[in-house]
Amino acid sequence: MSVTVFFAAGEDRWPDYRDHLSAAIAEAGVNARVVLDATPEEADYIVFAPGGPIEDFRPYRNAKAVLNLWAGVENIVGNATLTQPLCRMVDPALTAGMVEWVTGHVLRHHLGMDVHILGQNGIWRGGIAPPIASERPVAILGLGELGRACGRALAGLGFPVMGWSRTAKAVPGLDCHAKEEGLRHVLSRAEIAVLLLPLTAETDTILNADRIASMPRGAIIINPGRGALIDDDALLAALDAGQIGHATLDVFREEPLPPSHPFWQHPKITVTPHIASETRGSSASRVIAENIRRGEAGESFLYLVDRRQGY
Repeated sequence: MSVTVFFAAGEDRWPDYRDHLSAAIAEAGVNARVVLDATPEEADYIVFAPGGPIEDFRPYRNAKAVLNLWAGVENIVGNATLTQPLCRMVDPALTAGMVEWVTGHVLRHHLGMDVHILGQNGIWRGGIAPPIASERPVAILGLGELGRACGRALAGLGFPVMGWSRTAKAVPGLDCHAKEEGLRHVLSRAEIAVLLLPLTAETDTILNADRIASMPRGAIIINPGRGALIDDDALLAALDAGQIGHATLDVFREEPLPPSHPFWQHPKITVTPHIASETRGSSASRVIAENIRRGEAGESFLYLVDRRQGY
């Protein structure tokens, strides 16, 4: 018997997934048709991303799971019409992309590359030597799949990496902390802070004026997590005052970032357009296919979202 997989993630994404998803599901041993349009009665699984055709999930009573294309689920987890199991995306390629982006920008700021890349002008700027990695404390806020992977990569380069999460976790090679006192401890020592927390009621504006002020003067903030983790006005004030040396931001409260937003013109802010880690159709399709296989086999879904925690 064939199952129907409704690709409700937007027509613009369909070309990247149509062939990959059908092939991955077939390889997983499931007889399925993947369609861009399906009636509520037909849909056995829903592949979802914000901006797609579904906002009300109530008609889809037959759907066994909603499979999110993104690692973050803040745009769907609070939807009161969603009663089906919800799975977030945990994709090895997405994780690898995030590790590469974070490592690149940490090294950029650690080595002071901008001095030579952006400010040559015929001037020989010798005699500038950064500390070695073991002398540069780095904090990773968020110890989920992405945070752990980034922390391990940076620790492998010699950085002393502190990790923080809302609940206590142990990650080999990382100095892990939790709760408010742990956050204070980590931020007070972090010369570079990387934000990889999910966006929940507890993490919204977690980096506020008070916590930014607790960081070492001239510290670097790198945010590939969620835009609302940071108080924008507090960040701008801290940059202007020299409390924060630079902020590299990949995510924002409003996306695309409006052309009039002060982040664009600020000399101490680097804006990247939510590219830290893209979901890739070829690899994400295999994750989706495995969860469909599990659903058909009566096994537990991977990466099931805890609605109470919000991720």
